[in-house]
Parts: sequence; structure tokens; C-alpha cells
Amino acid sequence: MSTRQFTLDDLRRILQEGAGVDEAADFGGDIADTGLGLLGYESLALLETAGRIEREFDVELDDEAVTDVDTTPRQLVELVNACLRPAPAPART
Repeated sequence: MSTRQFTLDDLRRILQEGAGVDEAADFGGDIADTGLGLLGYESLALLETAGRIEREFDVELDDEAVTDVDTTPRQLVELVNACLRPAPAPART
């Protein structure tokens, strides 16, 4: 059984759709470990991004983790994917 994965490309697309792209940032380059604030996104843009991710991927994200401008795209992708993983089955007794 495969689980849908959230990718860096998904994040790029959602950021672009919701908040646009700061022309000063090299958004097409290797942004995985660059803080979202350095890429030109402030907390309100990140809240919009989180809402879009939650609706599209049917997950619930921690607002504080998402709106921290020091969070990197890699960390955000990992956070979303952790929410996408199915919960482990309860142990049988």
C-alpha cells in the first residue's frame, strides 16, 4: 500500500500559488536548507501556505512549526510527510 508523499516540488508550487515568489530568491535552485524567511516568506504567507497544504493533503499542521521563518523547506516537507503516514496499528493482546 503506497502513501502519497509531499515533495519539495509540491511545496514550491503551493508557495508560488499562495504567496508568489520573491524575485530576489533563487527559488528554482537548491532551497531545501534555506530558511523560509530568507526566501522572502513572512508568517502570514506561511499560514496561507499551511492552509493550502492542509486542504490539498488532508493533514493538520502545527501553526508554530509552519510559521517559523527559520523553518527550512526540507523541515516543512518532513513535517507534512510525518502527518501523512498512517498511524501504526494497535498491538494485539
